Amino acid sequence: MDKNKQFREEVRQWLADNCPPSVCKKGAPVKSAFSLKHREGDSKTWLINMAAKGWIAPMWPVQYGGGGLNFFENKVLQQELKRINAPVAFAGMGLSMIGPTLLEFGTEEQKQRHLPKIASGEIHWCQGYSEPNAGSDLANLQTKAEDKGDHFLINGSKIWTSGAMHADWMFCLVRTDFDVQKQKGISFVLFPMTDPGVTRKPIRLISGESPFCQIFFDDVKAKKEDMVGKLNEGWTVGKRLLQYERSSIGGGSIGSRDVDITDSIIELAQQYRGDEDGQIEDPLLRNEVIQQEINSRAFSATTQRITAEAKSGKTMGFSTSMMKYYASEMTKKKSELMVSILGPNALGREEGEFSKQELAITRRWLFDKAFTIAGGCSEVQLDIIAKRILQLPSA
Repeated sequence: MDKNKQFREEVRQWLADNCPPSVCKKGAPVKSAFSLKHREGDSKTWLINMAAKGWIAPMWPVQYGGGGLNFFENKVLQQELKRINAPVAFAGMGLSMIGPTLLEFGTEEQKQRHLPKIASGEIHWCQGYSEPNAGSDLANLQTKAEDKGDHFLINGSKIWTSGAMHADWMFCLVRTDFDVQKQKGISFVLFPMTDPGVTRKPIRLISGESPFCQIFFDDVKAKKEDMVGKLNEGWTVGKRLLQYERSSIGGGSIGSRDVDITDSIIELAQQYRGDEDGQIEDPLLRNEVIQQEINSRAFSATTQRITAEAKSGKTMGFSTSMMKYYASEMTKKKSELMVSILGPNALGREEGEFSKQELAITRRWLFDKAFTIAGGCSEVQLDIIAKRILQLPSA
């Protein structure tokens, strides 16, 4: 028996013994965005079991709480999870952004202190990047960090901070030198969100949801041992983290298993616009649905190839901008097509004559537009692609 086949059998047996059947049922609520302290029941059991196995972060080194799997073993694991419809046990910026950044830039002490708590689902992280006057021009950030010897005192504000209402820690770009070129006076620091100087203010969106906050800092303390990289050289660390963020968005982490929405646009079209045999009657709509499905599968194959190359020794760099751009644009177009399929049934805002699925699709359509801005707007990604990948001359 070859090693991959043997490993697959071991994975199947472990999942049969350790994955609660209730979390795999269609329509089961997904709690992946919440840390251990916000979980209960089978969802909590699933997180604990996966963390104990090291499969929350399957490819991280074992000494940091990971599973130590290679690329092909992880691929088998993901296939087996998908086969039984198991939800992601834990997700978030700790795993997709600050974790990989610490593995690359962190000191051994920082890795030992922070990574195991991420891999166990104990700590939830948020990102302190954008400011009211520093969005796409991120290097223009003005949040100030004063050197106080063994710590920094941070004052300023961050905005559009995803998941900040649940976060335990923040990774943050701060200005530590105002007298040099703006990219050279930035440092990358970590600090707990429990600091009394941190104030969180939710931002209500047109979709009715509030996944974002504006954060205010009043003499927030960040220890010097939690500065990642060198003083005033945080821009290098910050840019690398953005590549991990774009990779996670472009690699399929946009959205999640919504209990109220079918994930198949073909099934949705058959349900709302199909005849008695389930055939989509409108030829123009049928063509749009088919094209969306082709684009989705082609992009999935491309993403797998790029990821495989990266795990073979090539570090993903500017290709993450291509992945992020296409994924966010494709996500927006898919939600627009879903609304088009619903027709007048997409006009609902409150429960009543509209189903939960119809209301959820409308909210998703409103929210998905933000993905062309989040993680770097599409215009910025196109600029990076033109300059760094195609090497076109600047205007």
